[in-house]
Amino acid sequence: MIIERKENKYLSMTIAQKRFKFVPFLINMLIPLSFGAIGGFITQKTIKTWYPFLEKPSFNPPNWLFGPVWSLLFILIGVSAYLVWNKRAQIKHLPRTIAFYFIQLILNLCWSYLFFYHQLIGAALIEIIFLLAAIIVNGIVFYKIDKTAGLLYIPYFLWVSFATLLTYNIYVLN
Repeated sequence: MIIERKENKYLSMTIAQKRFKFVPFLINMLIPLSFGAIGGFITQKTIKTWYPFLEKPSFNPPNWLFGPVWSLLFILIGVSAYLVWNKRAQIKHLPRTIAFYFIQLILNLCWSYLFFYHQLIGAALIEIIFLLAAIIVNGIVFYKIDKTAGLLYIPYFLWVSFATLLTYNIYVLN
C-alpha cells in the first residue's frame, strides 16, 4: 500500500511537470527577448552610420538577416530556459544555474555595447570569446538538467561562433 502511494505521487508529479504553464513560459521568453531588444537598441544607430563603412569579409551576411536570426535564437534560449524552469525543483544548485544563464545573456549584450556603441572591435573580439565559453558552459549545465534545453543551445553556439569569425575578420580588415 505504501509503495503504491509513492508511485502515484511520482506519477502525478511527472504529469504536473509536463503540463504547459503559460505565464512562466511567457516570462522565460521575455527575458532573452528583452536582452535582444536592448542589444538591438544599442545597435540601431551605428548600423546605419558606422557599420556600413567598415571593411567586411566576403562571407558577411546581409544586414536584414541578423534581426530574424537573433530573434529565433532568443526564442530558442527562452524555450530552453522554460524547460529548465520546469525542472527547477530537481536542480541542486539553482542559483548557480540561474547565474550561468544570466551571465551569457549579459555577455551577449556586452558584445553589442562594445562593438556597436563604442566601436571597439578588438575589445568586442575578446569579449565574444568569453561569450562563446559562457554559451558552452550554459548549454552543458542546461543539458544535464534537460537534454532538449541543452541541445537548443547548439544553434546559438554555432551562430556566435560564426559571429566570432566575422568579428575577427572585421577587426583584421579595419
